[in-house]
Amino acid sequence: MEFKRITNIEDPNFKKLHDLMGQIFPPEEVLDYELWKEPLEDPSIRVFVAVDQDQVVGATEYRYYPDWNIAMTDFTIISKPGLSLGRFLAENRLKDLKQLAAQNGTELFGMFAEIYDPYRVEHHEFGGVKVMDPYVRREVLSHLGYKRLDLAYVHPSWENNGEAVSGLDLCFMPIKEEIAEIPASLVKDFLTTYYSVLSNKPQEWLDMVEKLAAKETVALLPL
Repeated sequence: MEFKRITNIEDPNFKKLHDLMGQIFPPEEVLDYELWKEPLEDPSIRVFVAVDQDQVVGATEYRYYPDWNIAMTDFTIISKPGLSLGRFLAENRLKDLKQLAAQNGTELFGMFAEIYDPYRVEHHEFGGVKVMDPYVRREVLSHLGYKRLDLAYVHPSWENNGEAVSGLDLCFMPIKEEIAEIPASLVKDFLTTYYSVLSNKPQEWLDMVEKLAAKETVALLPL
């Protein structure tokens, strides 16, 4: 198994990855093929695939923010059981992030992730891939150390149509397990930056960000 970075839409592995995303994720979560050109060429956005016998069988996209010393996991795809893909992707991702933090002269503070709540939304089939089942993924991410932010979370649709996407939790994995809350300003600044690429923000999202601006901290709750 190889952990390969993709930095160009002309990379043959990107076509395989984009096809895989279309099979796994709902349409509002998948950016159009051509719109990937700039993100892939952005050095802060890291897209890696797991390649097994010339097939893309898994992938993870994440980014590191040196100013805040945090990361964001955009997505993780596991297309087949029995290959230890979850462990392979998680270990290689964390190793890469720790190296980036070290180059920044510090130790990684933690990592954000959006996680579906299957107890609220049950219609996501994820291409029928059982290892991508939201119930399974939620427990796996809990084992990795992710905790749920104490906030009613929505995000703007990646179709940029002004709709709010609900049914997810914003979570954070602190590297130091004893951390029980994080600054609300960090959450607000991160979300504002992360979704700056989308011009059409729903009012529900704007209201959520405004509430964060009025708080000092956000508690981390069990997932």
